[in-house]
Amino acid sequence: MHWIDPDDLPETRGKVARFLLNPHGQIDGLIIGSRIKRQVHVPPHLSRQIARQIAIGDEVRIRGVKPRGADMISAISLTTKSGSVILDEGPHHDGEKHPKPHVEHTPMVVSGEVVLSLYGPKGELRGALLDDGTSVRMAPHAAAELASYLMPGVHIQVWGHGVRNRHGRAVEVDEIAELIDSEA
Repeated sequence: MHWIDPDDLPETRGKVARFLLNPHGQIDGLIIGSRIKRQVHVPPHLSRQIARQIAIGDEVRIRGVKPRGADMISAISLTTKSGSVILDEGPHHDGEKHPKPHVEHTPMVVSGEVVLSLYGPKGELRGALLDDGTSVRMAPHAAAELASYLMPGVHIQVWGHGVRNRHGRAVEVDEIAELIDSEA
């Protein structure tokens, strides 16, 4: 998205509540707000800059675009509390496909209440954020078929493979089930 001038985009401000990880352990988003949470998608090639310059609890200013049908922002630039600007100038294109970082994925079983649906940069449903901070991720076609499991308030259990680091935890879904209260 490097061709978009961030100065001509609306600005959103918020306090960073948590980082979102992709299945490769890279930061690919932020959750801002405490009472009302909002997803901010950032491209994973900015992960290192974000990790060095932004901390949980920091106030940030975001300039980006809001896709139709998704309450989230695809960030083009982030301004840190110190005034540094992290600008998405796009990944470096040298004609070769960039390899994904190698991380050790471990089998995981997680369960919890969905607090926020998670979207990709164009507003496509890609997973959910659980109440314990885990990012549950899946391909857009799978998420579209399983949308009812990824809505706030739904209790789910997920089996898959994931990664955990100092910024959070992400699980790529192999299987998913809705947890139903047997006393209801």
